[in-house]
Amino acid sequence: MTNAMQNKQRPFKTHKASHFLFETDEDGRVATITLNRPEKKNPLTFESYEELGDLFRSLHRASDVRVVVLRGADNNFSSGGDVFDIIEPLTTMTMPDLLAFTRMTGDLVRQIRACPQPVIAAVDGICAGAGAILAMASDYRLATPEAKTAFLFTRVGLAGADMGACGILPRIIGQGRAAELLFTGRVLSAAEGHAWGFYNALHERAALIEEAQRFARTLADGPWFAHSMTKKMLDQEWSMGIDEMLESEAQAQAICMATGDFRRAFEAFAGKTKPAFEGN
Repeated sequence: MTNAMQNKQRPFKTHKASHFLFETDEDGRVATITLNRPEKKNPLTFESYEELGDLFRSLHRASDVRVVVLRGADNNFSSGGDVFDIIEPLTTMTMPDLLAFTRMTGDLVRQIRACPQPVIAAVDGICAGAGAILAMASDYRLATPEAKTAFLFTRVGLAGADMGACGILPRIIGQGRAAELLFTGRVLSAAEGHAWGFYNALHERAALIEEAQRFARTLADGPWFAHSMTKKMLDQEWSMGIDEMLESEAQAQAICMATGDFRRAFEAFAGKTKPAFEGN
């Protein structure tokens, strides 16, 4: 990477928006996004939807950032859309404005799924509505036993079809379980979420962020170009038939086999050493 390109990426080292914090570790490989309105359990606003979407979109250019951890401040993940900053104004909007809003919120999910970095959600406390969607859109989810997850949309008279929930959630926990949560809006306990496969693992509150950062570091120090390819294939193959899947993966793996990381891994194995992946 040229010095000019590195200089362009300086803003990714530290970033502060209105309602969340963006920080990286010392070498910039692991970024942490903290939803930061703890007094209201970290709800989302019109502005934070847009800011988060812009940030995830910009991560396409942040080749120094290899993994993202998404968390909430002060023992809550996110309570979803702010009742007075979002829900109340929505009740007075015209259809064109409502559609512009729902498309904007859907674009946030699109950008989380499209960014090349694996996204790890570290969920504690309340994870409701749009907050549950942010966790759902992530690639990997850790939680504390205190995590309470709910897709609350039907409780405010809306469909469970929000921000891709009807398409993505069944792929994580199955059609029947997703239908139950999206029809009822009931709370999914952490233990139930783990048993259903929504959460990959549970950790005590004091250890959650450390475990999320540890796992993120493992991914960041691994073959991160190959990880980005895995993420892309996981998304693209949702709508493919078996022949398309096999051909897409043949092409993806051939690209990875042409990288220096593949050769370095073999040389390290042959020399009985640990490979140092460089992403090329």
